[in-house]
Amino acid sequence: MRCFAVAAALIPIVAAETFNILVGQNGELTYTPESVIAKAGDIVNFQFVSKNHTVTQSTFLKPCEPLTTPTVGIDSGFQAVPTDATSFPQYSITIQDGRPRSALCRITDQEYLNVADQTPFWFYCAQAPHCSKGMVFAINPTEAKSYATFKATAMGGTSGSTTNAPTPSGSATNSPNSARILSGNNAAILATLGLVAGLIL
Repeated sequence: MRCFAVAAALIPIVAAETFNILVGQNGELTYTPESVIAKAGDIVNFQFVSKNHTVTQSTFLKPCEPLTTPTVGIDSGFQAVPTDATSFPQYSITIQDGRPRSALCRITDQEYLNVADQTPFWFYCAQAPHCSKGMVFAINPTEAKSYATFKATAMGGTSGSTTNAPTPSGSATNSPNSARILSGNNAAILATLGLVAGLIL
């Protein structure tokens, strides 16, 4: 027991962080903040606060196109927020330590993305033409693959979704999750969709 206590004391403890991202703050086509640097255990929490937006995974080279290969990327689906909303959709991504595939498969109604430590991830709003107007987001951008370059490419590229989603009306509702295991290894990203009531902006 004494040796175990000494060993445990030598292991650095890094507190997990939660990054709150406002989607459509002040009615603008933005994610605020535009990027974060996240580690294993951190949560990236998207709060949809206006209009009708998505958090859709893409690639660095094609910012306004959904990731489809080698696997289908994470996608929140359209989250409509009425102008008089008192509750707001929320989509969370949790970066987790690596787990064997069997352990991931035991958890249902979630989406997972297996990644290497601090791998860059790229996202955009699929509501046309929001992406081509610069509505993009990044997790762990690097000097070689910077957020600024990603955004500039988006604004010079395609407009994302080929059709507009319906205009928000009525009450905000959840979109169901579909369980899906995506390829890769080491750290994992877990995405969940929920609803936040009484969010104070």
